[in-house]
Amino acid sequence: MEVGIVGLGRMGLNMARRLALGGHRAVGFDSRADALDAARKDGIEVALTLDELVSKLAHPRVLWIMLPEGRPVDGTITILRPLLTEGDMIVDGGNSFYKDDLRRTGELLGSGLYYMDAGVSGGIWGLKEGYCTMIGGPKEGFEKLKPLLETLAPSGGYMYCGESGAGHYAKMVHNGIEYGLMEAYAEGFEILKASPYGEGMKNSELARLWNRGSVVRSFLLERLEDAFEKEEGLDSIIGYVEDSGEGKWMVKEAVDLRVAIPVISEALMRRFRSRQQDPFAEKVLAALREEFGGHSVKRNPGK
Repeated sequence: MEVGIVGLGRMGLNMARRLALGGHRAVGFDSRADALDAARKDGIEVALTLDELVSKLAHPRVLWIMLPEGRPVDGTITILRPLLTEGDMIVDGGNSFYKDDLRRTGELLGSGLYYMDAGVSGGIWGLKEGYCTMIGGPKEGFEKLKPLLETLAPSGGYMYCGESGAGHYAKMVHNGIEYGLMEAYAEGFEILKASPYGEGMKNSELARLWNRGSVVRSFLLERLEDAFEKEEGLDSIIGYVEDSGEGKWMVKEAVDLRVAIPVISEALMRRFRSRQQDPFAEKVLAALREEFGGHSVKRNPGK
């Protein structure tokens, strides 16, 4: 099967590699010259423009977009739409908001094009392990995609989740759960570090132990084991944690649905807190304790 991959970053390029290794013809496009060079070195055919990419593929075409959510995806679809013909398919495989899928489906209504949303999990390990893939959109489109999905995913690693938006909705929930799991590991190792026993236990050895049969073993803990192997105390890492959007979307969705998700909400708040230096809220707390209870506060010299 043929597929055009738009976006040859860490995920997109490795997906193109996996598809090529699986016997498919993958043609890649990226606006960055270094990404195109990396693809060429791996034997991936490339196109210099979206127009050229479309021209290299036989009808019915599949264009799989692996770009940051929002404007980059919308802009790409705007360029692709007049280049495609009835029966062609656009797949958004990035971490997009499901409501954007609903809007795009409406905008493409009557064009004869398939629009599919694909929640893709696998990260930098996907080339070797495969990509767990959650698909939303017309069932007919899902059936047409199956040859690609069977190559991209490990055995049993893809699923039709429902109509437009369902794939990215499932991925949003998946990433929210991921936030909570990561936060639990972080808190556990933090209390171990603060305890009288912290110096006697190596983080890497404990993570390795827990990955050998314990109920908290996981792919994430395996990656943490790797991180501790590289640097036991993580001393070179600054505790500044970004979020890619899914956690915020999930918390907003929970509010709209009136569903309690305290663990995931707190994990998101923790990420926000990690990006603040001396936050004003904590100044307010210190000032209140001084005012109502006469408690001492620490002050900046010269202030």
